[in-house]
Amino acid sequence: MQPQAKKLRDLFASGEHFIAADAYSALTARIVEHVGFKAAYLGGHACSAFHYAVPDNGVFSQVEQIEQAARIAAAIDIPLIADADTLGETVADAFHFARRYARSGVAGIHVEDEVNPKHSSYVNGLASIPDMQARLEACQKGAGDSGLVVVARCDELYPNAYRGGGKGSLDEAIKRGKAYIEAGADALVFPLATAEATAELRKALSKPIVVLGAPIPGTACTLHTGWGWLGAAKLHLERARELFETGKVTADLNLAEKNALIEQDLFDELITDWAKKTGRETR
Repeated sequence: MQPQAKKLRDLFASGEHFIAADAYSALTARIVEHVGFKAAYLGGHACSAFHYAVPDNGVFSQVEQIEQAARIAAAIDIPLIADADTLGETVADAFHFARRYARSGVAGIHVEDEVNPKHSSYVNGLASIPDMQARLEACQKGAGDSGLVVVARCDELYPNAYRGGGKGSLDEAIKRGKAYIEAGADALVFPLATAEATAELRKALSKPIVVLGAPIPGTACTLHTGWGWLGAAKLHLERARELFETGKVTADLNLAEKNALIEQDLFDELITDWAKKTGRETR
């Protein structure tokens, strides 16, 4: 089992709620680790918007997500959970991309049941239960013995009014949740589920329930995204406008933790040691 996957499984097994905090880059992942979070989360919209300037509606590919996820996972010691969207369009895609995630050092992924293009003007609906089960089974095969945590994402409670593919039926969400567990899901997430609906889901389903958004009591984990990457984009826009309009930026740009976050001292020591051992001059 991969070390990071084991750490994530241990967090779920502990029974204590934890937050996987917004980490859309290697540096922001270091920051959430630095302040004490036990896990990090790379959302699909965070990655597509911040790194590629495209929406997360099916145009953003798993190749692009894995590329960034691998960089983030390599920069931290806490486990990273990544939004794996639908893991492609076929069971072969699901197998291939799950295997790539497992090999990249990512600890967990969530796999959704919406039909592409998703979160768009297209009224898409959800994949059939047998198709989603096949996707999850292929995902588990691709993960192999890596221990990759597979969270099945059911968008039944994510309705058309919010550009989702669901119809809002709690009974259907429970039915799908049970089927996804049968197919090998390690945990489940139901975006936009209320606290009341989540309580019913917890009663009916035998695997941990994960939340997207604000924490809900009794759940295993919260995937908390949006505040980081959107905040960074808003701040950059404000400062760019200030620089364009006034010719200067008045903000305090000092960051006391900068050197620690980028391991400046570690690399300085390596270079100093090399220079001394080889008779080179040091500063």
